[in-house]
Parts: sequence; structure tokens; C-alpha cells
Amino acid sequence: MNKKAIVFILALMLLPIVGMAQNIFDKYSDNSNVTYVSIKPKMFQMIAKAGIDTSDPEAKAFMDMIKSITSFKTIVTDKKEISADIQKWVRSRSSSLEELMEVKDDGTEVKFYVKEGKDADHVKELLIFVNGIDKAMKGKGVEINGENRKIETVVVSLTGDIDLNEISKLTDKMNIPGGKHLEKKK
Repeated sequence: MNKKAIVFILALMLLPIVGMAQNIFDKYSDNSNVTYVSIKPKMFQMIAKAGIDTSDPEAKAFMDMIKSITSFKTIVTDKKEISADIQKWVRSRSSSLEELMEVKDDGTEVKFYVKEGKDADHVKELLIFVNGIDKAMKGKGVEINGENRKIETVVVSLTGDIDLNEISKLTDKMNIPGGKHLEKKK
């Protein structure tokens, strides 16, 4: 068999893996067993124009970072099979990212991954993976849309020109699990 045929066959074999790695959010966006959030760039532009007093340096830095985000996606689920699929996706996705931090506490695991940006203080992508939340909550759920739901896994993807010096403030303001641990890392 010639080299071109071998390369073509390998590419066809890898196509489903690559497709899965790029589309986990699309895969579960319409699934009733997940809470899915996707915020588009226009929403970030609207937030940045929301009459916030930018004379305060902290507020200005926060607004500048908000403007630099091009995508925010998250999936939250309590279903073990979906959690396992998300965990598999995170493992495959993390091979092209750098692990920034890992926190393990009482059965809960939090991992932060980044894709390098224009300099050491900026990243193009921040991926946050939280698994085992139900253990930390000791079986108590949270109220989502009027229902008490348990949470097992959360995955968050932020893309843009993200300043690592400001990201802990953003995770805190958006109440993203593990954000307090990122602040401790700085």
C-alpha cells in the first residue's frame, strides 16, 4: 500500500476522535440532562457597555478583560455517563493545553488548563473542569430552574485574550467552582 493511502486511512480513523474533541459542547447543547450555557461575543460587548464606572481601576481592568473574551461555554450535569464522556473529552483536549493547576479535596477534583497567549500573562483559552461536586455537597443539590438538582461535573471553556492576572476575579464574579483556588495560585 502506498504512503498516501495509509495516511488517508489513518485520517479517516482519527476523524471521529477529532470531531468528538471539538464538539462536546455541541453534543450536549440540547440534552435535557445537562445545563448548557453559551455566551457569544455580542453579549460580552453589551456587558462592557453596561454603564459601569470605569474610573475605578479594578472595574476598568475587569471590563477590559470582559471585552477580550470571545466565547464562554459551560456544561453542568449530574449524570454519571455524561460526566464520564466529559471527563474523556477533557483528557483528550488537555493534550493540547497546559495544566495550570489541579486541586483535589474530599473526592472533588478541579483542574485548570490553558492555551498560551501573546505573552506569559495571557492565554487564548482557559478550560476549567470540576468533577465530584456531589461528594463535596454531601448529596445536597442546588436549585436550577426551580428544581433541586445534584451536580456531578462542570466544564467551562473561555476563549479570547484572557489576562491571567484578572481571571480569578472573573471566576469569582461568575461564581465558577474552583475560582477561589485559582486566586490562591497567583
